[in-house]
Amino acid sequence: MPTMQGTAPAGYDADFAQWAQDQAAALREGRFADLDMAHLLEEIDDLSGSIRREIRNRLKQITVHILKFQHQPERATSSWSETIIEQSSEIDDLLDDSPSLRREMPAFIATACRRGRKLASSETGLPIEDFPEAPTPEFERALAAALAGEDFGF
Repeated sequence: MPTMQGTAPAGYDADFAQWAQDQAAALREGRFADLDMAHLLEEIDDLSGSIRREIRNRLKQITVHILKFQHQPERATSSWSETIIEQSSEIDDLLDDSPSLRREMPAFIATACRRGRKLASSETGLPIEDFPEAPTPEFERALAAALAGEDFGF
């Protein structure tokens, strides 16, 4: 097996899955000199970023559905509620696995609100100006209830 110390093994670029498996084996076996530290650090950083992106994307989906409920309640379907419930549950699981990200939720929510309003506008056909740029108290109550697994009021 070629050494992985200091340089990227061919497997990283050619076969990521094999590279990851080789890195895990080297860690398990205590062969630290065989680790591709530069790429391992990059991948670990990417893992944290991917969890953050996943939470933001799930919050955006919740935001879109809450905004649609608020602005077009007459068009509400059970799938809107189901999406809110499912995405909230998935966020809860992600935060259970990475509780330190709970402190970042206000920033995630602010981002989701900004991005979700654009999608809500597109999906409803309503002007973007109809949707708030920042979370309103009513929106925050609905979101907090949804994230707590409670009735979110629609």
